[in-house]
Amino acid sequence: MSKVTVAVPDIGGAENVDVIEISVAIGDTVTVDQDLIVLETDKASMEVPCPQAGTVVELLVSVGDKINEGDAILVLETAAVESAPAEAPAAPAAIAEPAVASAAVPAAAASTASQRIELTIPDLGGADEVTLIELCVEPGTEVASEDSLLVLETDKASMDVPAPEAGKIIEFKVSVDDKVKEGDVYAVMEVAGAAAPASTAVAEPAASAPVAAVAPVAAPAAPAAEIELALPDLGGADGVTVIELCVAPGTAVSAEDSLIVLETDKASMDVPAPEDGILVGFKVKEGDTVSEGDLYAVFKPAAASDAVTPAAVAPAPAAPAPVAAAPVAPVAAPAVSPVSENGAVAVEEETVSNDIYAGPSSRRLARQLGVDLTKVKGTGIRGRITKDDIRSYVKNALQRTEQAPAAKAVTGGAGIPAIPAVDFSQFGDIDMVKLSKIKKVTAANMSRAWLNVPHVTQFDEADITDLEAFRKSMKAEAEKAGIKLTPMPFLIKAVAMALRAEPSFNVSLHHDGEHMVHKNYVHIGIACDTPNGLMVPVLRDADKKGIYQIAREANELIKAARDGKLKPRDMQGGCFTISSLGAMGGTAFTPIVNAPEVAILGVSKAQMKPVWNGQEFVPRNMLPLAVSYDHRAINGADCGRFFTTLVAMIADIRRVLL
Repeated sequence: MSKVTVAVPDIGGAENVDVIEISVAIGDTVTVDQDLIVLETDKASMEVPCPQAGTVVELLVSVGDKINEGDAILVLETAAVESAPAEAPAAPAAIAEPAVASAAVPAAAASTASQRIELTIPDLGGADEVTLIELCVEPGTEVASEDSLLVLETDKASMDVPAPEAGKIIEFKVSVDDKVKEGDVYAVMEVAGAAAPASTAVAEPAASAPVAAVAPVAAPAAPAAEIELALPDLGGADGVTVIELCVAPGTAVSAEDSLIVLETDKASMDVPAPEDGILVGFKVKEGDTVSEGDLYAVFKPAAASDAVTPAAVAPAPAAPAPVAAAPVAPVAAPAVSPVSENGAVAVEEETVSNDIYAGPSSRRLARQLGVDLTKVKGTGIRGRITKDDIRSYVKNALQRTEQAPAAKAVTGGAGIPAIPAVDFSQFGDIDMVKLSKIKKVTAANMSRAWLNVPHVTQFDEADITDLEAFRKSMKAEAEKAGIKLTPMPFLIKAVAMALRAEPSFNVSLHHDGEHMVHKNYVHIGIACDTPNGLMVPVLRDADKKGIYQIAREANELIKAARDGKLKPRDMQGGCFTISSLGAMGGTAFTPIVNAPEVAILGVSKAQMKPVWNGQEFVPRNMLPLAVSYDHRAINGADCGRFFTTLVAMIADIRRVLL
């Protein structure tokens, strides 16, 4: 296997784009071109595909990060040509050693192979028929030793079942909501074939004389024995209360992991594991009163798992008992005493100052999950907040979010109530259609613009009788040049020249709230209705281009939008947007400003109207227009001047030359 780092590909020149969705998780097996993450600019979103098949082993970005082209996003583990045959000649070098060394050769060779083992439910501390509430990984996932594989739950608590060693989960034999008990097989795991071959390697030369030297190595079985843990120095306190059992029986723990939490009148303290190992069971329960030296748990040191390997066990014969007992007091003492330098004093001050009844381990979990403990209701002794209370709070919060997805799009600011959930099926037959990513992004952008921009809309009509006569007279000539000449290129040119004439509209508010950005370029956005949703490609430097060039480029952009071929840079940098509903009909509408732009032009369907020319009513082709603008940047008088200039240019297109 080999590891490959996947980077952000060419994103059309966009910079500091937002990561809005991560489509895979660690352990997922992905194929070529499968979506990995989704990026979003101000105008559009895009998926980053997978360049090759493999397994995701590390995510290097998170939702909300800002990234650029070339930034690393994740690490894949991909299939590679095995190099075992090339390494085989190295074995004879080891055979040159005495007989004992030759026994190690099969073990070394076996370590490059793999074997499948069945994983069973560990000791449940007397519980029977517990419920499986979560599978923590997917089949095919590479896991490390002590990684959580599944979560079990009794009536009183939940517990993680960790991986006994590093390897790959091939399949699960159980499902969520299954009832399991101690000894049940729950998964098949592929591990490096070191354990079984190693013991075989020692046994094979048992009849030969040189192996006699190995026999004493098997004697130190003591590290595999279970030991009893006693409470360390409690700083003079006596009769302290056990307020929390931090792990479930059968759980593998690391050195310094909290096993139980004790509480005096003034402070609480964690009692840590003396070394890596497995917590076999407790001799106390929550609510018990204990003192220094009392036995509180049965513990199996991690040395047990290494006992079959001679090299690992050789230096350990005299270590088992002292390792289990001696380190307990010095490790725990600094955190125990109410007058200790850091640990207990810090805990006491935190408990008192925050007025929250929770132990250090619970507070640590809350910090890791970002949970405000003031919002968590404790169910422990005297209302103490336990780890299960924190997990339940997070679980309920996630469920509420999933059950009301519409609220995320609607709730855009403090105090804005969410639209209540409605079961529409009670009124009749319905179909649930998932929103495309473009439509979700559009909804979020519209909500953001509506909540942040104080909109004002002004209306007017432009006389396009002469413009239409000119356009129709040029239609045949344009077709010979391969150009479809519609009213849109004339509107784009008129808007561009109006922005040049009235620069107060060609601005944006700076994000710092202290500056106004005046733009020396004129890029016009064209709102397009596409099968994927609303998109706004941007035609650049419209003020410097002729009608034919504008028509050609606008048609190309609109076609690319409808074919889903726009790049992010094609939708960036707009100064002003035109949204035309003339083909659909209607007399007027109020478009929403496409922030950070400060204005947008809405175009409705033209119609013939009688217009007074000073002597009589004459029929004129009138085009309804609406300009919505950001009142933070533009005043009504500014809009009046801009609108008057724009209408005059549309009525007499020759004015764009002035």
